[in-house]
Amino acid sequence: MEPSIAFGQVLRSLRREAGLSQEQLALTAEVERNYVSLIERGVNQPSIRVLYKLADALCIPASQMLVLVERKMREASDAERT
Repeated sequence: MEPSIAFGQVLRSLRREAGLSQEQLALTAEVERNYVSLIERGVNQPSIRVLYKLADALCIPASQMLVLVERKMREASDAERT
């Protein structure tokens, strides 16, 4: 699994767990709603600055987001091997 796909899936999951729409997350993180959509679909990748804004809006450390992305990639890799 590509990192951009994994990050998008983690972002979508965290956003939904927080009960936020893409628009609400975008407003809080001060980014465009369509940019959130593009990130969630793995089309775009956030800059470090945007990563921190998204993490802050979701009340989670940016490092924890990256741990979740790495875990998702590892799980996908393990699933491909079996």
